Amino acid sequence: MAKAWTWPCQQHLSRVLTTLCATFLLSTTVVALAHIARDTPWHPAAASYRRAVFFLNLAPVDWSTVANEYQGTVSVLGYGNGSVLDLFEQVGSPYAGSLLEAIASRDPQAFFEVTTRSTSHLIRHTLSLAESKLEYPGTALPDVLNAQRIFRAFGQDFLQELDPVSHKHLGISWLTLTNSVGSAGVAGIGTVEAQAEAFQKASNVIKDYLLANYEPASFADRVTFAPVPETILGSVDSSAFPTVLPPGTDLNDQDPLPLLRLNFEAKGHDEIDLPLVAFGDMLFDSPEIFGEPARSIGITCSTCHNRSDVNRRAFIPGISHQPGAFDVDGAFFNSIFNDQRRDSLDTPSLRGLRFTGPYGRDGRFSSLRDFTRNVIVNEFSGEEPTPFMLDALIAYLQEFDFLPNSLINPDGSLTDLASESARRGEVIFQSPFDGFNGNSCASCHMPNSAFKDGQVHDIGTGREATDALGADSEVSFDGFFETPTLLNSAFTFPYMHNGSLATLRDVANWFNDTNSLDLNDGQLTDLTSYLNAIGDADNPYEIFDSSNTVFKLAWSELTTFATTLDTILIPRQDKFHALLLIKTVAPDLRADATSLVDLDQAPLVYEVADALDAVMEAILINDWERASNAYQLYSDLVERYGPELK
Repeated sequence: MAKAWTWPCQQHLSRVLTTLCATFLLSTTVVALAHIARDTPWHPAAASYRRAVFFLNLAPVDWSTVANEYQGTVSVLGYGNGSVLDLFEQVGSPYAGSLLEAIASRDPQAFFEVTTRSTSHLIRHTLSLAESKLEYPGTALPDVLNAQRIFRAFGQDFLQELDPVSHKHLGISWLTLTNSVGSAGVAGIGTVEAQAEAFQKASNVIKDYLLANYEPASFADRVTFAPVPETILGSVDSSAFPTVLPPGTDLNDQDPLPLLRLNFEAKGHDEIDLPLVAFGDMLFDSPEIFGEPARSIGITCSTCHNRSDVNRRAFIPGISHQPGAFDVDGAFFNSIFNDQRRDSLDTPSLRGLRFTGPYGRDGRFSSLRDFTRNVIVNEFSGEEPTPFMLDALIAYLQEFDFLPNSLINPDGSLTDLASESARRGEVIFQSPFDGFNGNSCASCHMPNSAFKDGQVHDIGTGREATDALGADSEVSFDGFFETPTLLNSAFTFPYMHNGSLATLRDVANWFNDTNSLDLNDGQLTDLTSYLNAIGDADNPYEIFDSSNTVFKLAWSELTTFATTLDTILIPRQDKFHALLLIKTVAPDLRADATSLVDLDQAPLVYEVADALDAVMEAILINDWERASNAYQLYSDLVERYGPELK
């Protein structure tokens, strides 16, 4: 039996209209900025549709994940405990049975068609339900809002981009619906009767569009699956489809923000005086170095590696098996680099990078330069980086330092500040075990060598190899992974290459169980105390206050990046790299203006960004004298406005 659904109600009309306008008119297409706004809540049916369609484009298709979108229990507050398929059955969808058949047959085209039809039917049903309530002023409004929220599965991004005329007319129709349902007033006073004729006319516009585009007599075969209106599909090339991430995506920075420690700062130098490092810092924060779709959705190196550490909130459904993990060799980011496996890996910290080779989870790169190029070109489909770009990136990456930890000495031994439990754990860590063939934990995690040995080992955590259908392969050597450093590891959870262990105690327990170390509970507690001690840091997170605000930190970084125009790029008349920098910094300045403590100062930031654009305009026509003068005007604005911006 299908479980009953409950439909959340909206109480205040003004709030409703504001939400409605924002939801329909704002596109969910992400622009190429390093800072991405949190998405507004989705209706479960719309969210399941958009995620499932997104999953169809990932090869191989994970049909268990696709099926769960429609058969799994919806956990969204206010929508009961049923599944989306339950909802379709509850409203009498004629397509529910076909949906199960499409899943069972693993037919992407059939699945796309039936889910598109089912979603469209649900919208039409909900609009008809609203129309049946018009005799009671105001009571139809919750159903109108639910219909509109479900329509988000088709609307906004794809309509706005590919069928703007229809997008406008449909937007007017939705607004007409909300304005024609009437109002019950307050305590029976101020009642406004519904405008049934206007409602029906607007409803018919939406229903007709749905029937023509999402419930047609037949669908054209898709190569790329996306909610493109059927009536315009033949006139639009798939390369023009907007890049849209599925609901549930989170690419915002981790909070609290990890503290960035750079070696040159510890030595008393300023990044402004290190132009190669500054340019590399800019590249690390730039989506411009990647290809599509990473560039359009704003992916940067710092998206995953917040300030050299790990962004444990970064998540894309279908690409990540959990927050902080990505499948970077799958079909989404670069189809020709697709290894045909669903192998999302936990993001490693980059702290102390110059000491932590080899690189890559399986240690396949001995060279940091080769590893960096592979990330840009193969993982994220970027153009071949110039030698200058690689020089700059490597110069910056090699400045990443571990965070100071007063609990350990330079040779990796514990200081007097460590607890007695940690000291006992240190002895255990350095003791040989039969389960390790006479080796100790310290044999691989060498205390005097950044707690790593620079080798790869098979410790039994590698998943069995699978082919495109998920069947076991006969022979596979996927279990070798490089030894990770334990420095600052208290902040890089979860652990292991796939993030399968949540805590350092879990790690200690796992090694004890799988290698028969025979440690008792007290010894495991002491070993965990030691791991926490050597993995600790004195100040792990950025501290924000009235002088160091979120905006001020971003402003300092971005304006430092831009100084390379004056020190390197304009003097060398380096057009390519200068344009790359401005395309990164100017948009980010405008985006970061939203984090100002006083938003009235935003026009000042926009003026600075406009001044950078003026530099770009001069460079585009190869007028380098004009570019130099424009940069000076930009620099004057930075000096004038910088001290007062917060």
